[in-house]
Amino acid sequence: MRQSLPSDNASANPTTPAILGQTEADGAVRCVACAHRCLIRPGRAGICRVRENRDGALVTLTYGRAVAANADPIEKKPLFHVYPGSLAFSIATRGCNFHCLHCQNWAISQAERDGLTAPDFDLPPADVVAAARATGARSIAYTYTEPTVFIEYALETARLAIDAGLANLLVTNGYQTPEALDLLAPVIAAANVDLKSFDDRFYRRVVGARLAPVLASLVGMRERGLWIEVTTLLIPGLNDDPAQLEALARWIAAELGPETPWHLSRFFPTYRLTDLVPTPVATIERAVAIGRGAGLSHVYSGNVIGGDEDTNCAGCGDVLIRRRGFSARPAPALIAGRCDRCGHVLAGIGMAELAEAPQ
Repeated sequence: MRQSLPSDNASANPTTPAILGQTEADGAVRCVACAHRCLIRPGRAGICRVRENRDGALVTLTYGRAVAANADPIEKKPLFHVYPGSLAFSIATRGCNFHCLHCQNWAISQAERDGLTAPDFDLPPADVVAAARATGARSIAYTYTEPTVFIEYALETARLAIDAGLANLLVTNGYQTPEALDLLAPVIAAANVDLKSFDDRFYRRVVGARLAPVLASLVGMRERGLWIEVTTLLIPGLNDDPAQLEALARWIAAELGPETPWHLSRFFPTYRLTDLVPTPVATIERAVAIGRGAGLSHVYSGNVIGGDEDTNCAGCGDVLIRRRGFSARPAPALIAGRCDRCGHVLAGIGMAELAEAPQ
């Protein structure tokens, strides 16, 4: 059943009724948008700082209020198997349900927690769609911060986007509840999920969350038909243990499928982890080899100049898409979304839309 959402003109109101709230005793409200399932007392906010209890009702502070809106190459998300070479109009609001010590977007995601202000601006759902169409984007991405905390805004925008012929994408930490996934799945085509580690201790110490809900959400997305790509940022000494990476890669192959793309990215010191060194390129190269050895067909290196960015056929190994930076172009072997040598269909969404290379 479709839950009722705010209308576009609600964005002028700093508080808007939220969905996924359950009334509890003594005026408390339980937010069930994410796996924290915060019990919020009157006048207080959840962990994300942008979903509050006002007079016994759950409200959102971010509906129609964006902190970022840009047309990005879809490869920047990174989503390599979703309309390659296209633009994704990307939006975010302030707030996040994680407090990662290495957050690269901390100025907008952690501002409330750090006592700072992240300036936002009015951008109703209809205006998001209009802006996306004006830039020639093929999709709208809910990204930069955690889209689960602005689920009302994302859902209404996504429904309008579908009517306009645009796809919807999540770039997420994967901490949704099944209740949230049930609402998102009908309108979201694909997600890049940041699987930060295969160690619950890392999640508790560095992220402020737990591992199990992320794994459950990934499986839930697959079961609901979303295309999934996984990203892991390798931080020296914290989540780059080869044995853990092998276990993580084997889990992806077994639970999500061997053609699920895995993006392995270099860490650079930022936010509260400025005392660490950047990830050595050799660590990324070793992790790529581990992923392939675990049975994954599409393993990519990120933040590495000249790294593993090309897409190869899962059937015969021929190069099908060549990438440099955030650009993508088809190799001669890619014809109408399949390998011309062995006939294997390239997994993903819109792979046939990538223009054929001149023969």
